Amino acid sequence: MTGAPLEGTSGERLSLPWRKALSWLYAGLYAGFPVVRLARPAGRRLAAALLAERERWPLWLPVGLGAGIALYFALPVEPPPWLGQICAALALLAVVAARGRPAWFIAALAAAVVAGGFAVAQLRTGLVAAPVLSGPLSYAAVTGRVVENSVRSGGRRLVLDNVAIEGLDPAATPERVRITLRGESNSWVPGDWVGLRANLWPPRRPVAPGAFDFARKAYFERLGAFGFAYGRPHAIAPSAAESASGLDNAVGRLRHDVTGRTRAALDGQAGAMAAALLTGERGAIGEDVLTAMRNAGLAHLLAISGLHIGLVAAIVFFAVRALLALCEPLALRYAIKKWAACAAFAGTAFYLVLSGATISTQRAFLMSALVLAAILLDRTGIRLRSVAWAAAVVLLVQPESLLGPSFQMSFAAVTALVAVYGSLRDRSSRWPVEKGLLYRWFLYLAFVGLTTVIATTATAPFIVYHFNRLAVYGLAANLLAVPMMAFWIMPWGVAALVLMTFGLESWALAPMGWGIDAVIAVAKTVSGWPGSVALLPAMPMAGLVLTVGGGLWLCLWQRRWRWFGALAFAAGLLTPGLVRGPDVLVDEKGKLFAARTADGALALSSRRSARFSGKMWLRRNGQDVPAPWPGDDNGLRCDGAGCIYRAKGQVVALVRDSRALADDCRVADVVMSAVPVRRPCPSARVVIDRIDLWRGGAHALYLEANGVRVESVIAGGGERPWTPRPGGD
Repeated sequence: MTGAPLEGTSGERLSLPWRKALSWLYAGLYAGFPVVRLARPAGRRLAAALLAERERWPLWLPVGLGAGIALYFALPVEPPPWLGQICAALALLAVVAARGRPAWFIAALAAAVVAGGFAVAQLRTGLVAAPVLSGPLSYAAVTGRVVENSVRSGGRRLVLDNVAIEGLDPAATPERVRITLRGESNSWVPGDWVGLRANLWPPRRPVAPGAFDFARKAYFERLGAFGFAYGRPHAIAPSAAESASGLDNAVGRLRHDVTGRTRAALDGQAGAMAAALLTGERGAIGEDVLTAMRNAGLAHLLAISGLHIGLVAAIVFFAVRALLALCEPLALRYAIKKWAACAAFAGTAFYLVLSGATISTQRAFLMSALVLAAILLDRTGIRLRSVAWAAAVVLLVQPESLLGPSFQMSFAAVTALVAVYGSLRDRSSRWPVEKGLLYRWFLYLAFVGLTTVIATTATAPFIVYHFNRLAVYGLAANLLAVPMMAFWIMPWGVAALVLMTFGLESWALAPMGWGIDAVIAVAKTVSGWPGSVALLPAMPMAGLVLTVGGGLWLCLWQRRWRWFGALAFAAGLLTPGLVRGPDVLVDEKGKLFAARTADGALALSSRRSARFSGKMWLRRNGQDVPAPWPGDDNGLRCDGAGCIYRAKGQVVALVRDSRALADDCRVADVVMSAVPVRRPCPSARVVIDRIDLWRGGAHALYLEANGVRVESVIAGGGERPWTPRPGGD
């Protein structure tokens, strides 16, 4: 009430100093602070600019959802189960309350979308929860139903569900397990029930703080254990309730059958690559071919995505339309174009299921479905809004896909391509197209080159962040390989799937194999050129956020202010060179140490122990081979019991044998020990021993002139449902 006295909590009148303080606070908040005065007009200008581009707001829907999902996964602890829903409900109430006030309405709407993404991710985490093996098991009897039988180097890999493990309570038994088989075991198909003996262990923790979290990926795939089998599996008889085969088993059997018949008709790497293009099964492709494809910038040809789905849709659409056009009454009386669009939709849906429905394939299918729907409705096809809706659908169904390279690279490439070609649409409509076949081929190759440049630029931050390498000659390789894929390989692939119904697939697979051999030859030639691959250190998270935010700002807005996004994108690309990695690393079992040399390279204590961890450490540092251990000038001095590493005024003892502790604990500033430390270390400010590694996983040390910063896998990953507990390996 105006003029009412200020009162305290007990009802008495506040003293004069308190009244003056509150008066000054009120004046400062609403009128006195220059920041507030300046923010008001700036906020109004920003709101006016956003309102001027209100038709672009829907494009930011998946961005807001992704921000909420990223916020959920970045939390160090699991939030209460009700938090996401409460925040989303409050944000929606704020949207309703802010109507009529543009600035507040925009802010509330953005908050509601972000809260919705957070709530969806939290809900998905609860829905996929399944038991995870608590510790390793040796020679355990395992039974289950085959879900997947894929080829891997040196053998095959089975994924089993409906699992039973000897001596393990059903409530603690993982829903799915993945087991590697030595040698050939191709007879098992999805739906078969098998029994075997295997060593099992829980999902492994990241190899270093900030590295790829395999346990999180396994959690959302409901894979609770991994292992290898002793001998070959044997068939078992399921119960009556378990013997009923579902749609998943039927699809699995179909994929297995198509893969087997393709590889039977085509020998060697051509058959393996043909199977990868038809069913998504890439396990049989040799490591040399995979490396060549990656180093030549052609790895996207193996990942079934927009190129493949678009080609299948186009091949089916034009083939069906041409066949219908041969019947004059149909062509004159009916809309055969729409009939062809329906056939193309059915063909791409079948290809989606057959290829395994990965994230990139789902995105491509949704995009092609929108284009075909536009044909049915007599509307224009691909727009950025179609990309936005496709991304939103994928995030709502599988919010965890946001963290994977497949989603990131797929949507980054297609967003950039649609944005650039959309801006060129008016200009390209004025280009002459009646200058003969040679001119059309030149125009096609020019667009292939432009597409390669755009897609490479858009996906470069994610390639650096996840894989630490860039293909330098990708443009040349794509100019040769993409036309071969578009005009030869995929048309024969579609023909092979049709002819497979009649057992005549070899008629189409043979010419398809010729084209695949040509693509492999291109990949090996280009990857063999000097400097074909640039090795780069891992991009920090801040750099990835800068590039993603800048790229989205550049592509999604239309006004001139979008060019600020180019500055942010370029700044993010520079961050890998500004961040120095850890000076010392130790794996979670204490079997492998790494130390940084003066020139920034990593030296490994062994090339045999913990080879996977060592490979990942080197890759994240932008290296192929380790530096010498010890070297002439890398600060390392070693003997049979361990090493002493000196850098930046710090002395680090890397202990392999407990006999070294007596001396190292008197001289070292940091002790990293592969054995338990049960004695005082007077000189050491930091002691990390085998027990700490068992509890916290791999550790990283950052040496500084005034101290040491320690990071561990568990401390960085937090306490989340997918975080492995100590003793899991």
